[in-house]
Amino acid sequence: MAKLLSFLIFFVLVSNSVGSLNPSLNDDVLGLIVFKADLQDPKGKLSSWNQDDDTPCNWVGVKCNPRSNRVTEVMLDGFSLSGRIGRGLLQLQFLHKLSLARNNLTGSISLNLSRLENLRIIDLSDNSLSGSIQDDFFAQCGSLRAISLAKNKFSGTIPGSLSSCATLASINFSSNQFSGSLPSGIWGLNGLRLLDLSNNLLKGEIPKGIEGLNNLRAINFSKNQFSGKFPDGIGSCLLIRAIDFSENSISGYLPETMQKLSLCNYLSLSNNMLAGEVPNWIGEMKQLETLDLSGNKFSGQVPNSIGNLQSLKVLNLSANGLSGNLPESMANCGGLVALDFSRNSIRGDLPAWIFGSGLGKVIHLENKLSGNFNSVPKLQVLDLSENEFSGKISSPIGVLSSLQLLNLSGNSLVGPIPGTIGELKELSVLDLSENRLNGSIPVEIGGAFSLKELRLDRNSISGQIPSSVGNCSSLTSLILSQNNLTGPIPAALAKITTLKDVDFSFNSLSGGLPKQLANLPNLSSFNISHNQLQGELPAGGFFNTISSFSVFGNPALCGAAVNRSCPAVLPKPIVLNPNSSSDSGPGELPQNIGHKRIILSISALIAIGAAAVIVVGVIAITVLNLRVRSSTSRSAVALTLSAGDEFSHSPTTDANSGKLVMFSGDPDFSTGAHALLNKDCELGRGGFGAVYRTVLRDGHPVAIKKLTVSSLVKSQEDFEREVKKLGKVRHQNLVALEGYYWTPSLQLLISEFVSGGSLYKHLHEGSGGRFLSWNERFNIILGTAKSLAHLHQSNIIHYNIKSSNVLIDSSGEAKVGDFGLARLLPMLDRYVLSSKIQSALGYMAPEFACRTVKITEKCDVYGFGVLVLEVITGKRPVEYMEDDVVVLCDMVRGALEEGRVEECVDERLQGNFPADEAVPVMKLGLICTSQVPSNRPDMGEVVNILELIRCPSEGQEELV
Repeated sequence: MAKLLSFLIFFVLVSNSVGSLNPSLNDDVLGLIVFKADLQDPKGKLSSWNQDDDTPCNWVGVKCNPRSNRVTEVMLDGFSLSGRIGRGLLQLQFLHKLSLARNNLTGSISLNLSRLENLRIIDLSDNSLSGSIQDDFFAQCGSLRAISLAKNKFSGTIPGSLSSCATLASINFSSNQFSGSLPSGIWGLNGLRLLDLSNNLLKGEIPKGIEGLNNLRAINFSKNQFSGKFPDGIGSCLLIRAIDFSENSISGYLPETMQKLSLCNYLSLSNNMLAGEVPNWIGEMKQLETLDLSGNKFSGQVPNSIGNLQSLKVLNLSANGLSGNLPESMANCGGLVALDFSRNSIRGDLPAWIFGSGLGKVIHLENKLSGNFNSVPKLQVLDLSENEFSGKISSPIGVLSSLQLLNLSGNSLVGPIPGTIGELKELSVLDLSENRLNGSIPVEIGGAFSLKELRLDRNSISGQIPSSVGNCSSLTSLILSQNNLTGPIPAALAKITTLKDVDFSFNSLSGGLPKQLANLPNLSSFNISHNQLQGELPAGGFFNTISSFSVFGNPALCGAAVNRSCPAVLPKPIVLNPNSSSDSGPGELPQNIGHKRIILSISALIAIGAAAVIVVGVIAITVLNLRVRSSTSRSAVALTLSAGDEFSHSPTTDANSGKLVMFSGDPDFSTGAHALLNKDCELGRGGFGAVYRTVLRDGHPVAIKKLTVSSLVKSQEDFEREVKKLGKVRHQNLVALEGYYWTPSLQLLISEFVSGGSLYKHLHEGSGGRFLSWNERFNIILGTAKSLAHLHQSNIIHYNIKSSNVLIDSSGEAKVGDFGLARLLPMLDRYVLSSKIQSALGYMAPEFACRTVKITEKCDVYGFGVLVLEVITGKRPVEYMEDDVVVLCDMVRGALEEGRVEECVDERLQGNFPADEAVPVMKLGLICTSQVPSNRPDMGEVVNILELIRCPSEGQEELV
């Protein structure tokens, strides 16, 4: 078989090159067999192609002329073929149509069209073909009428020889990587009906001469980089039906000649730089069904002539500078199904025609319109957000039985939410946030059982959360924050297993949290901060790792998240009934009572008990007050006992007085002791405890970390040995440890105070309304790398690298804090490290999950790599999307594989960063996050690479 196939290939090649062999009925068999030899056919679609056949006319995908039995069509669309397009096809001299669309073909195309002089249709779309097309490829294109190379990876310029194909009626080169300018000769193809060059990299001005295409039906130049003016001559293309020049940089005004295009039904010029008023002559294009002029610089009023477009279905004029009122003439546009005037400056009352019976499925008017509104039965999506609507939500809104999305957010609506909302059985999203709604959440809300998102935040809604919301079994987001809600959180919420995001913050909710909430499997956020909730947080599931910020502002809540112990449950008091019998003999007292039998009435016992409780209470309060005063006094004294020379020792370490050691200087620490009890001085909380800011008597500010792992901390001797070791570590990019305070029940670490806040706040909370420039980010990355390299040289592992532990000083320098604190624990238990220390999801090296792998400095390298990606992209290590969880490392790695690395850079830096630095640094971050520790570089190597990226030496290669 192999020898026969080799012979066939040789025969075809010889016949192609010599051209002296006469064609026979077997020529097509030989050509197709050789063509098949270059392909992989995983599904066996070409199994019927047998070289022993006299003719291929019965083969799958092959058609022949019934008279001559010569192959005229090869149609292998969607056969899952791979490989390359071989030269065997050149043997098919009577081929009219070649269609290889929707396969996995690769490589370039080099067919000599002059040998296929009968070829009329070529369709190679939706493959992975690449490379450039030779400029003379179309020099002899015979009778070619249609060619499609769409959805491939072709690059280079569009061949100028294309203009020699005088019979061409259809050209589709869309979704490739063609670049350069448009060859002007293309306007000479006066038989052209379809020209689609969309989604490429073409640029420059569109050349004049388009009026030569007087048979043109559709032209699509969207998603390129064309600039200059809109082609004036297009008005001469009187047969045109569709025009799409969207997503370019075309400027100027719309040419008046376009009003002649009376057959045009689709016009999209969105996302360009077109200016001026929307011309009044637009109403002359009476066949328009879609008019999209969004994302330009149009100004003035919406012209009255729009009402002449009675065939209009989609009208999008969003994101312009339009003003004035919506014209009443638009009442004539009865076929509208989509209407978008968002992000303009249109004002006035909402016109009544919007709710006419002819309006169809989508309305989106994100403007500054005002007035009341009624209802439209046919709507599926109603988005009137970010306007100035006032008045109440009309009860008849329930007649919108097909409504799937209702967004009235960002208006000035008042009054209650109508109960008829519950009649919207198809409703998936209900957003009434940022209004002035009052009243209670209607019980009928449970009737909208298809709800996935319910947003009622930032209103004045009062009353309780109805239990009927539990009937919305598909709910994923429940946002009710910043209202006046009272009462308990209903246990019925625990039935909604799809819940992901819940926000009840800033209300007046009370009572305890239902324990069943811990069973919700998909919960990713649950914010109940600033309420009046009490009792213990649910145990298990999401609530084991709930953030302290999500529960803050509930003084009566207890549990680990609020750093407040729950009171022990005391047994009920034993009440003895004096009239009851016992095992003692008659006339005898129980042995555990005593030697005297005292018989009292029940009322007497109650009175005595009450008096006793009052007396004990008074005594207890008095004693506690005295002890607090004494303890406070002793603590203040103890804190100042031993501030002195480096590594000095306190004279006492008993339970009532602490030991303070300051590594240098002799400041008086007592003035800062109040900060430990003052919430106003709290800077934040982490896995090891709360951090406070205070000022010593000499005016020196310090940060005090109050450790909350006292039960896990080593003995005093081991604790002091480790802390002193950390105190000796000094580096310009490390937060200096200045001292410590020890008692068996309280440990404090005293560090330098860094005023600029954490890197996390700068990246994700817009510290001070500013964002970090590229140079600032690079210097932070380099400074962090240097600090870790210094720690590793001192045999110290950080264990807890994350953006909240990188502080920014007043000069913009990075200072890494919280280093080496894991060494204060009696053993480096992986569970403790993962739950307490590595509390920030996404930074933890994979070896933490495997007890057989040793924890080394390489776990810091992994965390540093994640930090690098976080700094460059501006995204958190793990982000929870509506229907997905995005892991930063995986996202960037996928973008790298697809050649989209630069798209990952923080959008706030777009156009203001050097790609030759950002891309290598991003790749370095990915190398540092390798799953195998040995594949990660040392931090010293990381520093060298970063310095080389910033200042590459001659003859040395950058990281690529």
